[in-house]
Amino acid sequence: MALRAAYLSMHRMTNQCLLETGITADQFVCMSILYDNPGITQQELAKRAASDANTIRAMLVLLEKKEYIIRKDHPGDGRAFHVLLTRKGKAIYEKCDAALQPVRARMFNFMGKGEADELYSQLIRMTDELNK
Repeated sequence: MALRAAYLSMHRMTNQCLLETGITADQFVCMSILYDNPGITQQELAKRAASDANTIRAMLVLLEKKEYIIRKDHPGDGRAFHVLLTRKGKAIYEKCDAALQPVRARMFNFMGKGEADELYSQLIRMTDELNK
Protein backbone atom coordinates (compact mmCIF):
# COMPACT_ATOMS: atom_id res chain seq x y z
CA MET A 1 0.00 0.00 0.00
CA ALA A 2 2.91 2.33 0.67
CA LEU A 3 4.18 1.87 -2.89
CA ARG A 4 0.70 2.59 -4.28
CA ALA A 5 0.33 5.68 -2.09
CA ALA A 6 3.74 7.01 -3.20
CA TYR A 7 2.88 6.37 -6.87
CA LEU A 8 -0.50 8.09 -6.60
CA SER A 9 1.01 11.10 -4.82
CA MET A 10 3.70 11.43 -7.49
CA HIS A 11 1.10 10.97 -10.25
CA ARG A 12 -1.15 13.72 -8.82
CA MET A 13 1.79 16.10 -8.39
CA THR A 14 2.98 15.37 -11.93
CA ASN A 15 -0.48 16.04 -13.38
CA GLN A 16 -0.64 19.31 -11.43
CA CYS A 17 2.76 20.46 -12.74
CA LEU A 18 1.76 19.55 -16.31
CA LEU A 19 -1.71 21.12 -16.16
CA GLU A 20 -0.79 24.20 -18.22
CA THR A 21 0.81 22.07 -20.97
CA GLY A 22 -2.33 20.02 -21.67
CA ILE A 23 -0.33 16.82 -21.24
CA THR A 24 -1.15 14.22 -18.59
CA ALA A 25 1.36 12.27 -16.54
CA ASP A 26 0.56 9.13 -18.54
CA GLN A 27 0.99 10.95 -21.86
CA PHE A 28 4.29 12.33 -20.58
CA VAL A 29 5.49 8.79 -19.85
CA CYS A 30 4.80 7.82 -23.47
CA MET A 31 6.44 10.96 -24.80
CA SER A 32 9.46 10.38 -22.57
CA ILE A 33 9.92 6.86 -23.91
CA LEU A 34 9.56 8.13 -27.48
CA TYR A 35 12.00 10.97 -26.83
CA ASP A 36 14.63 8.46 -25.70
CA ASN A 37 13.71 5.75 -28.26
CA PRO A 38 12.61 7.35 -31.54
CA GLY A 39 10.81 5.05 -33.93
CA ILE A 40 10.00 2.20 -31.55
CA THR A 41 6.87 0.21 -32.27
CA GLN A 42 3.57 0.71 -30.46
CA GLN A 43 3.99 -2.76 -28.98
CA GLU A 44 7.43 -1.91 -27.59
CA LEU A 45 6.08 1.40 -26.28
CA ALA A 46 3.32 -0.43 -24.40
CA LYS A 47 5.86 -2.83 -22.92
CA ARG A 48 8.24 -0.07 -21.79
CA ALA A 49 5.35 1.97 -20.37
CA ALA A 50 4.07 -1.09 -18.49
CA SER A 51 0.68 -0.52 -20.09
CA ASP A 52 -1.68 -2.42 -22.33
CA ALA A 53 -1.86 -1.95 -26.09
CA ASN A 54 -5.38 -0.46 -26.07
CA THR A 55 -4.47 2.24 -23.54
CA ILE A 56 -1.33 3.15 -25.50
CA ARG A 57 -3.27 3.24 -28.76
CA ALA A 58 -5.86 5.62 -27.28
CA MET A 59 -3.11 7.87 -25.93
CA LEU A 60 -1.32 7.90 -29.28
CA VAL A 61 -4.53 8.86 -31.08
CA LEU A 62 -4.82 11.91 -28.80
CA LEU A 63 -1.15 12.83 -29.21
CA GLU A 64 -1.46 12.40 -32.98
CA LYS A 65 -4.45 14.77 -33.10
CA LYS A 66 -2.32 17.36 -31.31
CA GLU A 67 0.42 16.71 -33.90
CA TYR A 68 2.88 15.64 -31.19
CA ILE A 69 3.56 12.23 -32.70
CA ILE A 70 3.41 10.47 -36.04
CA ARG A 71 2.96 6.78 -36.71
CA LYS A 72 4.62 5.21 -39.71
CA ASP A 73 3.98 1.77 -41.15
CA HIS A 74 6.50 -0.84 -40.09
CA PRO A 75 8.31 -2.06 -43.23
CA GLY A 76 8.39 -5.71 -42.13
CA ASP A 77 5.05 -6.03 -40.34
CA GLY A 78 1.86 -4.62 -41.85
CA ARG A 79 0.15 -4.67 -38.45
CA ALA A 80 2.84 -2.64 -36.66
CA PHE A 81 3.66 1.07 -36.53
CA HIS A 82 6.82 2.96 -35.72
CA VAL A 83 6.06 5.93 -33.46
CA LEU A 84 8.02 9.18 -33.50
CA LEU A 85 7.73 12.53 -31.78
CA THR A 86 7.30 15.41 -34.19
CA ARG A 87 9.27 18.64 -33.83
CA LYS A 88 6.21 20.06 -32.06
CA GLY A 89 6.08 16.95 -29.86
CA LYS A 90 9.74 17.29 -28.88
CA ALA A 91 9.17 20.94 -27.97
CA ILE A 92 6.18 20.17 -25.73
CA TYR A 93 8.05 17.23 -24.18
CA GLU A 94 10.96 19.53 -23.27
CA LYS A 95 8.51 22.09 -21.83
CA CYS A 96 6.88 19.33 -19.76
CA ASP A 97 10.23 17.99 -18.63
CA ALA A 98 11.18 21.46 -17.37
CA ALA A 99 7.78 21.84 -15.68
CA LEU A 100 8.46 18.65 -13.72
CA GLN A 101 11.59 20.02 -12.07
CA PRO A 102 9.64 20.77 -8.85
CA VAL A 103 8.63 17.09 -8.62
CA ARG A 104 12.25 15.99 -8.99
CA ALA A 105 13.40 18.63 -6.52
CA ARG A 106 10.91 17.49 -3.87
CA MET A 107 11.92 13.87 -4.34
CA PHE A 108 15.64 14.63 -4.07
CA ASN A 109 15.04 17.04 -1.18
CA PHE A 110 14.21 14.19 1.19
CA MET A 111 16.11 11.47 -0.64
CA GLY A 112 19.67 11.91 -1.82
CA LYS A 113 20.86 10.87 -5.27
CA GLY A 114 22.36 7.65 -3.90
CA GLU A 115 19.11 6.70 -2.19
CA ALA A 116 17.12 7.56 -5.31
CA ASP A 117 19.43 5.42 -7.45
CA GLU A 118 19.09 2.54 -4.98
CA LEU A 119 15.29 2.86 -4.93
CA TYR A 120 15.25 2.84 -8.73
CA SER A 121 17.43 -0.31 -8.82
CA GLN A 122 15.21 -2.04 -6.28
CA LEU A 123 12.05 -1.19 -8.22
CA ILE A 124 13.57 -2.54 -11.45
CA ARG A 125 14.58 -5.75 -9.66
CA MET A 126 11.10 -6.07 -8.16
CA THR A 127 9.46 -5.60 -11.55
CA ASP A 128 11.76 -8.14 -13.19
CA GLU A 129 11.16 -10.69 -10.44
CA LEU A 130 7.39 -10.28 -10.46
CA ASN A 131 7.25 -10.56 -14.26
CA LYS A 132 8.97 -13.98 -14.30
